Amino acid sequence: MGSHSHHDHGGGHGHAHAHAHAHSHSHNERRLLLALLLTGSFMVVEAAGGILAGSLALLADAGHMLTDTAALALSWYAFRVGRRPATADRSYGQHRFQVLAALINGATLIAVAAWIVLEAAERLLDPVPVMGTTMLAIAAAGLAVNVAAFLILHGGDQRNLNMRGAALHVLGDLLGSVAAIVAAGVILWTGWTPIDPILSVLVALLILRSAWALVARSWHVLMEGTPEGLDIDRLSRELADAVPGVADVHHVHAWSLTPDRPLITFHASLAAGADHDEVLRRLRQELAHRFDIEHSTIQLERDPCQVEPCRGRTFA
Repeated sequence: MGSHSHHDHGGGHGHAHAHAHAHSHSHNERRLLLALLLTGSFMVVEAAGGILAGSLALLADAGHMLTDTAALALSWYAFRVGRRPATADRSYGQHRFQVLAALINGATLIAVAAWIVLEAAERLLDPVPVMGTTMLAIAAAGLAVNVAAFLILHGGDQRNLNMRGAALHVLGDLLGSVAAIVAAGVILWTGWTPIDPILSVLVALLILRSAWALVARSWHVLMEGTPEGLDIDRLSRELADAVPGVADVHHVHAWSLTPDRPLITFHASLAAGADHDEVLRRLRQELAHRFDIEHSTIQLERDPCQVEPCRGRTFA
């Protein structure tokens, strides 16, 4: 009988799924553009204020906002690129660009955190006079802008790595503004300038923690890692148990195009007398219902699996 292979991408359901994706992407894209314009405009104000007040804290925060503006622009561009249709050269389209954007964002944040720590160490050794009042006014305005930008982004899809990366950047800025306000308050109240670099190190550590998680998740997707929360051994067992006519499931490969688009390929050995089309339909149904996987390539085999060992080890 040989082997029958079948490719499936979800039929009518897949179309609805794709439509929902497109809607969520344009929604995310609009939010990103708004946050980008807000952050970018305020960055210019903050840089000017930093120069006027002679405040390195404000200049550092403006530098941080510059990387954020670039990061938001990159994330926004990633959504634009992701909308382009698949081509013969890129059969998956450009969806991966947003994962790459998240990775670059995370890496930039790690660099920013390192720069803040080094800058703070220098300032602790060699304190700089700061105009507390100007610093306080600008930091407070910065906080308002960052809260607005964060709320705009947080209203988007948080499962999307690209949106999470952008929101993390803005959250880092928001913490930077809070730290600058507290520092300005302490400087105005007591004249103790070391508070400024000390608080900036705290913010840098918080930024570092989030950035590390973002880099790890993006890297996992780019390295074709198994989708988070998917147990391949369990999937093989459950599909074989749930679908009559399936003797066993093997050679399972699961990965993600983006974290919200898991993909899977596997072979299934058919029991004697099993109905090929019915088994295929049931397998796709179970994949969608139990594991939330819409895109699959399934190869059905009449012959027992030739490769040893088929059982136990589920990947090639």
